Amino acid sequence: PPPPSRGRIFKASLLALGVALMLLFTVILPVELEYDPLGTGRLLGLDALANTAINPLEAQPEAYRTDMVEFYLEPFQSVEYKYLMDLDAPLVFNWTADGELYYDMHAEPAALGSEFAESYEQGTADTRSGSYHAPFTGIHGWFWENRSRRDVVVKLYTAGFYVNATVFGDMGELQRDIAPVNAP
Repeated sequence: PPPPSRGRIFKASLLALGVALMLLFTVILPVELEYDPLGTGRLLGLDALANTAINPLEAQPEAYRTDMVEFYLEPFQSVEYKYLMDLDAPLVFNWTADGELYYDMHAEPAALGSEFAESYEQGTADTRSGSYHAPFTGIHGWFWENRSRRDVVVKLYTAGFYVNATVFGDMGELQRDIAPVNAP
């Protein structure tokens, strides 16, 4: 076959340049540089692939607080302990007991009442550790119940961005103020 003519090579080169520019503006710039001059990255959903640098630092408006509380539970006695937390406030926790307890980690949205409570983990154990981000503003915490025939002591250690804590037990409701760590 004869070699392609100069005109054909020129047209093929223009076509290749056009395709390259189209890909540059519709795909490469929106994904790689987060620059979407034609809006095609958003239209095609390519902006989700962008190399967005997610900053792992999460600033908080107030200093964090730490808490340690201990409850003595007689057979078949229960206690509930909850923190007042804002939306997405983080909490790190560890609780231990010297015997197995039934527990329920749950939360109630502010001003909506217990009928809107959401439970996140239930079971029986003598220890649990983890972290938690409040999915809404409200009270967040644990219910423990001693279902054994012997006394059990449960200790809770937390650090996080909460306002205060409330104990719900046989003696009624008791609110505990917890000072921020940097408070004098």
